[in-house]
Amino acid sequence: MKIAVLRMKLRAPWVHSLKEKRMEVKSLLAKIRNKFQVSAAEVEDQDIHQSIVIGVAAIVPHKAQADSMMEAIVDFVEENTEAELLEEEWEIR
Repeated sequence: MKIAVLRMKLRAPWVHSLKEKRMEVKSLLAKIRNKFQVSAAEVEDQDIHQSIVIGVAAIVPHKAQADSMMEAIVDFVEENTEAELLEEEWEIR
């Protein structure tokens, strides 16, 4: 059994208030949770309105599945938000 952890930093230049950011983040997190059955949350920069940092964690049976799941989540995020993906990093333990 492995634990996969993913951190993604996104930039949303069209967001001009924390309320707009919360709506975008809430929608994106719900989509990630529903599609992949993982834990997901905003983990940093909650008070910076154009910066979104999302953390995702999942328990998987082996490393190959963890790698493919993390890649699929990154691709899904890029397809389902207008925010620009600045960085991604994942770790499997």
